[in-house]
Amino acid sequence: MTFKLYHGSEKIIERPQFGLGSIANDYGRGFYLTESPELAGEWACKNNCDGFINAYELDTKGLKICDLNSGDYNILNWLAVLTKYRGYWQKRSIAEEAKDYLQKHFTVDLSVFDIVRGYRADDSYFSFAQDFIMGTISLQQLNAAFQLGKLGEQIVLKSQKAFERISYLGHTEADAAMYYSSKLVRDKKARKDYAAYRAAGKRTDEIYIIDILRGRDIEDACL
Repeated sequence: MTFKLYHGSEKIIERPQFGLGSIANDYGRGFYLTESPELAGEWACKNNCDGFINAYELDTKGLKICDLNSGDYNILNWLAVLTKYRGYWQKRSIAEEAKDYLQKHFTVDLSVFDIVRGYRADDSYFSFAQDFIMGTISLQQLNAAFQLGKLGEQIVLKSQKAFERISYLGHTEADAAMYYSSKLVRDKKARKDYAAYRAAGKRTDEIYIIDILRGRDIEDACL
């Protein structure tokens, strides 16, 4: 199966290179792509500078794919991966214990996969995840928050084999005046909607991180 994918950058990237990128990205080192050219435009202009939307074709035949948004996983698997690679997570608090617990019980070994698909933890969504880890919001509220602001999925090439399956199709220019503004608008809306949702306060019938640490069943809350 082939997909048309996009990568936003301040430069043109005709040949993505295996082994590059920051280990501190959502899913560790890899080449991050999206099926949305609009989201790629926001990536390209994240520093309020003009950039490029690079287009590619990816052939996934024979590749091992981890889809964290599929029914095989739940949001706690995604969080376990996120806590492994991303900071900042507050130390000397319930967040530190929660991080260790999630990685012990819900972690996914991404090293055995060629490609990873999952949520993108931009600034607003990363703050939502932090609130859950700190016990401020419930698991149900976290799931609902991730429907705010049109959170995009990302596809990450993780293996040499995956890098060999991607072909460059060309690029278009990304205008910061348009894409940086759309990024701010989307993020602002997500935060505003989340603030209104969070204002409802804690709900005693819902599941919080402390309940998970104490072994409460979370199956229904993850659906």
